[in-house]
Amino acid sequence: MIGYIFITLVTFCGMEGITWLTHRYVMHGFLWYLHEDHHKKGPGFFEKNDAFFIIFAIPSWLCIMLGSMNQAWWVVSIGAGIALYGLAYFLVHEVIIHQRFKWFTRSNNRYIKAIRWAHKMHHKHLDKHEGESFGMLLVAKKYWDKVRKDEKAAKRG
Repeated sequence: MIGYIFITLVTFCGMEGITWLTHRYVMHGFLWYLHEDHHKKGPGFFEKNDAFFIIFAIPSWLCIMLGSMNQAWWVVSIGAGIALYGLAYFLVHEVIIHQRFKWFTRSNNRYIKAIRWAHKMHHKHLDKHEGESFGMLLVAKKYWDKVRKDEKAAKRG
């Protein structure tokens, strides 16, 4: 059982790298036509970019289903890790960053401020070239530094 939990956690962590690579080279590459409306917001709640939810859900679902059918629990663990990352993506990207669901609209948490700033810098680029900050959960030091600097300036007042 501990081994399966370990596989799930390793998969979850590995998904940050896969997400970075996919975001940088696929979403800002040959599938830009699906991702573009995420950078250039149009009318309506849904975006073509939401298709990536399904694209990432398919391998998770297949691992869980086929692993269960064949009693390959390590494969189920991989699927669970992908699914947990999908849940984290939904909560962090859709709820906290873009606030498509108005569950949490204000936070003084330094991590949330840093991740929102990094994502804001990502979205300042309106085309598929010259982007930055392609990950989701890991935040580069320069964004942490920006948040610390802003907090110090606010205290000085």
